[in-house]
Amino acid sequence: MIARAGAGPLRRLVVLRHAKSAWPDDVGDHERPLAPRGRRDAPAAGRALADIDCLPDLALCSTAVRARQTWELTAGQWGTPPPVRHDPRLCGADVPELLEVVREVSAHTKTLVLVGHNPGLEELVLTLAGDSLDEALDDVRTKFPTSAIAVLVWHGDDWGSLGPGTALLTDMIVPRGQKPGR
Repeated sequence: MIARAGAGPLRRLVVLRHAKSAWPDDVGDHERPLAPRGRRDAPAAGRALADIDCLPDLALCSTAVRARQTWELTAGQWGTPPPVRHDPRLCGADVPELLEVVREVSAHTKTLVLVGHNPGLEELVLTLAGDSLDEALDDVRTKFPTSAIAVLVWHGDDWGSLGPGTALLTDMIVPRGQKPGR
């Protein structure tokens, strides 16, 4: 069941999977950078969020290099990026761990972006979404690829009110940047 209007202010959780990463030799998983495609797609994610008027008040970002680079390139598309907190708990986190981090966010934050990794992010979206607009939920079930953006909304007094089935998935976007010369 989705929280009804009047049960607190409208809140939005923007879930952003890191962009396509490279696999260089002799580099540990945490230190993997973005691949050229990821460097094109991350700015497209920033433009997509601006296009749907969904700019966050705060970002929570994994400390992995590919996630940090995704955030920097995404937020670089906006005039004034919001504050960001890099949290090592987001690396390889499962749904309970992700919810723990999100529930610590101040009630003053209305729109939060969470930048991290699969499979945790995909499972988080599927857990929180009680319903979706159009086929957005089916799209997430099919695949939540690199650079994917899911926007979940619900009414709640604070971030602690977010739980399984309480949100509406309003958008599922997979932005792709253009190759040079196009």
